[in-house]
Amino acid sequence: MCHEKCLKTLRSLCANMVPSAVQIPVAHCFGPDSHKRRMCCVCRKQTEGNAGLRCQVCELHVHAECAAFTCADCRSCHADGTRQQDTFRHHWREGNLPSSARCRLCRHSCGSSDVLAGMRCEWCGVTCHAACYQSVAPECNMGRLRGMTLHPACVRLQSRHFSKQHCFRIAEGGGGHQLVDGDDTEAPENGTPAAVPDHGKVLLKVYDGDDAFRRGDFHLVGLVRSGSNREVLEAALRAFYLPGDPQHFQLEEVGGRRRLRTDREPPDRGGGDAAWTLRAEDSRAEVLKVYGGPDRSGSDYVSVSVSEDSTAASVLAEVLLKEDLTGFDLREVLMNGRQVQSQTLAPQQNILDRLREIRKVSLRQMHQTRFYVAERRSQEVQISLLIGGLPNLPDKEDYWQLMLEHLSVKSHLVDISHVYASQGAVALRVTCFSEAERLFMLAKDTRVDNKSLTSLVVPDVQVSLLDEDVRPLLVFVNTKSGGLKGKELLYGFRKILNPHQVFDLSQGGPLPGLHTFRAIPSFRVLICGGDGTVGWVLNALDDLRYSLVCREPPVAIVPLGTGNDLSRVLRWGPGYGGEDPSRVLDGVDQAEEVLMDRWTVLLDARDLACDGSEIFLEAPKIVHMNNYLGVGIDAELSLDFHQARQDHPNKFSSRFHNKGVYVKVGLQKISATRSLHRELQLRVDDRDVPLPSIEGLIFLNIPSWGSGADLWGSEGDARYAKPSMSDGLLEVVGVTGVVHMGQVQSGLRSGIRIAQGNYMRVTLKKTCPVQVDGEPWLQAPGHIVVSAAGHKVRMLRKSSSKHGKSPGGAKDVRSESSASSDDVGP
Repeated sequence: MCHEKCLKTLRSLCANMVPSAVQIPVAHCFGPDSHKRRMCCVCRKQTEGNAGLRCQVCELHVHAECAAFTCADCRSCHADGTRQQDTFRHHWREGNLPSSARCRLCRHSCGSSDVLAGMRCEWCGVTCHAACYQSVAPECNMGRLRGMTLHPACVRLQSRHFSKQHCFRIAEGGGGHQLVDGDDTEAPENGTPAAVPDHGKVLLKVYDGDDAFRRGDFHLVGLVRSGSNREVLEAALRAFYLPGDPQHFQLEEVGGRRRLRTDREPPDRGGGDAAWTLRAEDSRAEVLKVYGGPDRSGSDYVSVSVSEDSTAASVLAEVLLKEDLTGFDLREVLMNGRQVQSQTLAPQQNILDRLREIRKVSLRQMHQTRFYVAERRSQEVQISLLIGGLPNLPDKEDYWQLMLEHLSVKSHLVDISHVYASQGAVALRVTCFSEAERLFMLAKDTRVDNKSLTSLVVPDVQVSLLDEDVRPLLVFVNTKSGGLKGKELLYGFRKILNPHQVFDLSQGGPLPGLHTFRAIPSFRVLICGGDGTVGWVLNALDDLRYSLVCREPPVAIVPLGTGNDLSRVLRWGPGYGGEDPSRVLDGVDQAEEVLMDRWTVLLDARDLACDGSEIFLEAPKIVHMNNYLGVGIDAELSLDFHQARQDHPNKFSSRFHNKGVYVKVGLQKISATRSLHRELQLRVDDRDVPLPSIEGLIFLNIPSWGSGADLWGSEGDARYAKPSMSDGLLEVVGVTGVVHMGQVQSGLRSGIRIAQGNYMRVTLKKTCPVQVDGEPWLQAPGHIVVSAAGHKVRMLRKSSSKHGKSPGGAKDVRSESSASSDDVGP
């Protein structure tokens, strides 16, 4: 709807015409929409208060019941070898712009939260009015984030029957229900039509073809009881977002003989009890739009007249203007919003018969179907599968025998391209679509050593196509951290970057991302999670450093944990406050590199026998430390908190709630004493260090402990060097109990300085709680040896000019880039 005076500037594409504007058919990945106020891209109404869905890759928001009417107009994020683009074009999406958005051309406001208004490129973020965007040059330069975005032309992924959810490692979601057209009354839960409150109206149950009838998927069309048949057909076409003249359609009664046409009026339409199927009138001649072919791409097509005798071969001959059709096929492509399906038509296929078959199944399906001229090319098939959950084996041949035994791989179609023994995974290179699909599904149902295997489809990055000044950002998100903030960050980064560079750590851990980026000569890493998540990814980087061309990528952090001590030291803040992801990426781009020590902790559990000899209790274990190691009371509090979180994980979704549980656990331990200094011995740099009366012993690598407390203190001391996270030294501090810890966290006291050195050896005489970077456990008697890991890691510290400034709301900074002459067309 619009004002009459505004009709001359109306440029918004009607929902039933969206399929005609698709450049490259790409399906959407629908999931639940947590935004409270968005506009549906189909019906253009607010999704607030309704079951909304959103695409996990682009900015498409719809009602659940409107999802069936979307077409395959999502972003194309990789090359599959079948579609070629001479230039990389803008991918425009209408509406859901921030109110502050301004048009690139006229500089006036183009955003609105009340209506579906304005256009935005989902790659570079340029925003324009619907009447202005066609004047923008079609080529997209990726905008401000070009330097850290993995360009789609550089990513190769042959998916064929793999769904888009599989390609992006996204869990499927969504749903739908019946829609009442033209009225706010909801359909009854049992799906039967009911009377509209206005007694002058009636609801008609209408199916879109045979397929909808088999599935029981009908729509209730509201109409005036005295309306004409033309009005009935117009309402039915609107309900299914179908264009066309009503005189070319009819409604057939299900199980009856009555038909509703515009040329005659039956005495009765059956009221609310009859069911009808929407059909198209048969025609002996039609005009077929054929896309693709020589010198045509995107939405360009050739109109071909087809008759009863027209075949796929005759259509090809008319499009190509030649008789020799060798090397060309006519391909039928269904551009459904959830899946793109393609099939090649036989040369003798009768075109009119095929069109009638499709319309009989569904008129909406016919509206979303295109016919392409496809050139036959000898394309090399190569699909990469990452199989995880395997045992650690010594060499490649052992893994190959495991694949033969459990997955029955075909040696002439499959080989192992990479082995990651430390991660218990292998990468398979498959040269057959059917074999890849079989292995992908079979691995998910296979167990090895009582452990389920995992299988992921991973892309290949064409490094030769990367620009020299591009350093892609590899993003890891722990969706289990920070409540819902982790999931929102995952969605936000997928939306503004290439989804192939954003990885959910719950889907295979860090390995899929590092395997994808293995050949890129220079990249950066962004870890969204707590200190434990950061340690997880740093450990994986350490294990796989010799498998990466860029062995030491710098690492930035978005804090989603409870303590976030490393994030505080690197100026990324005490916690993520809901900043716009674009602002976060700006901070990463401007961050400075610093070095940080990493430490190896050897846990050697052994006990003393009566004759003084040592008895091994369990095999030695090695863990890595980034922040600190605690023995005693602080580890005991962490252990109690960890156990409470395991018992009730759903309650620990807020950082403030987590800290409250810490306080409660601490109060319960306020009077507990165990005289820790009598239960252990400390040796620092080959000298024994006497311990004062303490309840906790803590080894610090960074100047932040227990959610930002300065345990070492800022006072100068001639006996010790000034602490630094890159000096190759650890600071040893003691605490006398829970009260002392509370005073340290309040800034009233510091810890008891005990020693400083680069080699620590602790001898435990009894079982004692121990924690490393917030991960606690009970350690058996024996030795704990802490030594330098051998190399420092490169971290990204937020620029001091940005530190402490709020990113400020959900404003999309990509739309703020200044206009240039290259962006404006003639």
